[in-house]
Amino acid sequence: MLYQLYEAQRSLMEPFSDFAQAASKLYSPGAVWGQLPMAQRMAASYDLLYRLGKDYEKPEFNIKSVKVDGKEVVIQEAVELDKPFCELRRFKRFTDEPHILKTLKSQPVVLVVAPLSGHYATLLRDTVRTMLQDHKVYITDWKNARLVPLSEGEFHLDDYINYVQEFIRRLQAEYGNCHVVSVCQPTVPVLAAVSLMASRGEALPLSMTMMGGPIDARKSPTAVNNLAMNKSFEWFENNVIYRVPQGFPGAGRKVYPGFLQHTGFVAMNPDRHASSHYDYFKDLIKGDDASAEAHRKFYDEYNAVLDMDADYYLETIRTVFQEFDLVNGTWDVKNPKGQVERVRPQDIHSTALLTVEGELDDISGSGQTEAAHSLCTGIADDKREHYEVKGAGHYGIFSGRRWRELVYPKMKKFIEANDQPQSRASSRGGLGAEDTVRPGRKIPASVAAKKAPAKKTATVAAKKPAARKQPGARAAL
Repeated sequence: MLYQLYEAQRSLMEPFSDFAQAASKLYSPGAVWGQLPMAQRMAASYDLLYRLGKDYEKPEFNIKSVKVDGKEVVIQEAVELDKPFCELRRFKRFTDEPHILKTLKSQPVVLVVAPLSGHYATLLRDTVRTMLQDHKVYITDWKNARLVPLSEGEFHLDDYINYVQEFIRRLQAEYGNCHVVSVCQPTVPVLAAVSLMASRGEALPLSMTMMGGPIDARKSPTAVNNLAMNKSFEWFENNVIYRVPQGFPGAGRKVYPGFLQHTGFVAMNPDRHASSHYDYFKDLIKGDDASAEAHRKFYDEYNAVLDMDADYYLETIRTVFQEFDLVNGTWDVKNPKGQVERVRPQDIHSTALLTVEGELDDISGSGQTEAAHSLCTGIADDKREHYEVKGAGHYGIFSGRRWRELVYPKMKKFIEANDQPQSRASSRGGLGAEDTVRPGRKIPASVAAKKAPAKKTATVAAKKPAARKQPGARAAL
């Protein structure tokens, strides 16, 4: 019933939010009432009301270009694989500079496994943008469970692990090898996925980078860990799980609603958020547009949350934070064929391991991620490394100045040290596999024109106007 009440309240507030936005514009400089006394303060007040009451949709990655060797390289997003609960999203790079293209072709392939823990994968926008300078980047873009129809079935923690394995195999089939980077929550299922592949004798990722994750949540428990450990499993079932109301594709699905998760995020630091909004109000009055825009960008991301499938969420609570199955060696996972397999990190031998922690992380405490090393006993000492980022909180290890200046250089060096030449087994017709025509994938019009008969070139161009106008679209990575 709580979910229905929330939706009713949101629908009721929507017109008031729209009114506040319109009123803010009426009092803004140059507008109808912009010259009235206190106009700027009125505009700021209404703007703040609008942002407090508005509905925050899923943000875009909005990465249009990056610089490689000092040259601008165009970025185009494409969905490589569409699963019921997740999209494997690729950031394809385009250039017409031959020497840059040669560099792009040789760069490592990285699968970034984004958290499924409240926020969208766009929370890793800075991570992706930075890595695109030196890597071919793919990311797991998890879907909002309230938008997934019940006909698509259930989603369990085991399914998450099976998804990760499928994505790794997809990249290995495409390039011959890949590296995996997991941020926060996915460190546990990624380690399980690679462990299971190792136990079966499958080809493994060349390296795993694990950042700020609860491999062993017993170490230096934070407020987040304590909540999960001190409340019973039944408490979570009875207090945070609700059915999606009518009006959404996933109506009837049991979920941990995004609005409850957001309430929990804010409750961790209420004073900080109140101070931030008050500073935003003062910045608007002063006309400090840069600071105001920085506030908007942060909260556009922070306030955008998704629903998590109840089965997945509850199993994560039990497995990771209550029974500690991974570190106790008692974790059994069901594969897509219905067979149960034991997770054995000690079976990993060929994959290099880098763990990263923030000194001031208040979500995954000190030592929780580093614990992966004590589990992966089969990895040689010269293929493992741990890095603690001084002065960094949880978000600082994958976003912001410390990420770009401290963490990323170390990660880049580690991936390069453990990289191998790629084998483009799927290439055909003299074209690189990145230019192969596949259903549902965007390709440069110039490549499409080469593969199509001459008389059909105009048709292809007509269907792909955006691609033809793409600057530097002669070759892509």
